[in-house]
Amino acid sequence: MEKIHNITPNHLSFDAIEEIIENGIKLALSKESEKLIVDCRNYLDEKVKNHTGPIYGINTGFGSLCNKSISNEDLSQLQTNLVISHACGTGAEVRQVIVKLMLLLKIHALSFGKSGVQLVTVQRLIDMYNNHVVPVVFELGSLGASGDLAPLANMCLPLLGFGEVYYKGKKVPSQQVLDELGWAPITLKSKEGLALLNGTQFMNAHAVYTLLKAFRLIKFADIIGTTSLEGFDGRVEPFTDQLHQIRPHAGQIATAKNIRKLVEGSQIMAQAKKHVQDPYSFRCMPQVHGATKDAVTYVASVIETEINSVTDNPTVFPDEDMILSGGNFHGQPLAISLDFLAIAMAELGSISERRTAQLILGLRGLPEFLVANPGLNSGFMIPQYSAASIVSQNKQLCTPASVDSIVSSNGQEDHVSMGSNSATKVLKVVENVERVLAIELMNGAQAVELRKPMQPSPFISDFISQFRLSVPFIDEDKVMYVEIENAVKFLQKGKFGNY
Repeated sequence: MEKIHNITPNHLSFDAIEEIIENGIKLALSKESEKLIVDCRNYLDEKVKNHTGPIYGINTGFGSLCNKSISNEDLSQLQTNLVISHACGTGAEVRQVIVKLMLLLKIHALSFGKSGVQLVTVQRLIDMYNNHVVPVVFELGSLGASGDLAPLANMCLPLLGFGEVYYKGKKVPSQQVLDELGWAPITLKSKEGLALLNGTQFMNAHAVYTLLKAFRLIKFADIIGTTSLEGFDGRVEPFTDQLHQIRPHAGQIATAKNIRKLVEGSQIMAQAKKHVQDPYSFRCMPQVHGATKDAVTYVASVIETEINSVTDNPTVFPDEDMILSGGNFHGQPLAISLDFLAIAMAELGSISERRTAQLILGLRGLPEFLVANPGLNSGFMIPQYSAASIVSQNKQLCTPASVDSIVSSNGQEDHVSMGSNSATKVLKVVENVERVLAIELMNGAQAVELRKPMQPSPFISDFISQFRLSVPFIDEDKVMYVEIENAVKFLQKGKFGNY
């Protein structure tokens, strides 16, 4: 039986979103949301019919044109003009999985019944999602205030028969797909264009997609760091619980606990050590990985709040007989949080690259560059170069976008968040970190196996065995970019096991 997720105004979690996306679950509106949407639309129709004064965005122009009144007979054309004129996205195309997230998040936001849209409009967005009709949306063009106007306009063009979509693996004009599926273009009513275009779903979809990846990587970072710790013949004392209870940051305590559990039963860790201390990149994993975990937890709380928010403008409150023009579309909470997330995740890559560099120095009984006959073989020399290059790029990408603002709409929109740039940057940062961790895992696993017959913990031994199904032990020089790609794919698909 086909699984359906009912869209309700109730809480939507990361776990639910991941299940919907990963398992291709289709969407349906709950009866509760249908009623909320219909009641709000009916209220708005009556208000337009009986109200003689200006109501922003409903019978007025937009932005700095808010003082221009629009006649009732032109209200539908006003909304159509809004969508087509604002579809100014440009640059690279947004990947389809993120566009589907945009659709999901927009549908969920409209389900609260505060936006004044027609039921048929929301249902068409659901039909697009369920039939894998994915609008072509571009990365550039949003200021992250007044909502993500340009990308959301591009996303909504197919409702009107404009723009392009991906359908059945091909990019085609949207009208062609509407004809094939027997869908008539939507005729927008008053306020609907604003409801579709105002909102933070471009920023938020990138944030959700990035966080789902970050949740995996912060788990892998502990396992990979511990693999390197075993390979470097590191000490276990820095992870003793008492040490962290007297500086009780939650992420720090959790990381130390993870590492203690990961090294249980390790012969390498149990052997007598000649060295008194390990470098910071090993010894300070609880403090560094832990700080990133705490940052991710905070950012996730902000994004989860945003997922379950109404962010278009004006907002309609039928029960209170209010239509309020405010600023819920402003992306500042997202912009600051996503800049913070970029910094926090970049540090996982920074400390990872330093562990990689320590492993190839020829210290503690390991061969230089982790390969037999160094000189004839370069071994793992150049993967560290690649990691260093990526870490350097991340430092540049971590320059915050949220501290910038450029006035728009002839001065009416005089402070913007630039959160869309924060959103696209942080995804790049996190995918870069994924590659740096993959390179470290190649080095750490190699180092552990060079210590045979001394064995790591059963967990790390099993983890390396899983990894070896994707990336082999390196006996002598070979083409390495292929192995780096295989290591990245392992992180994208691999399992953590229980620890």
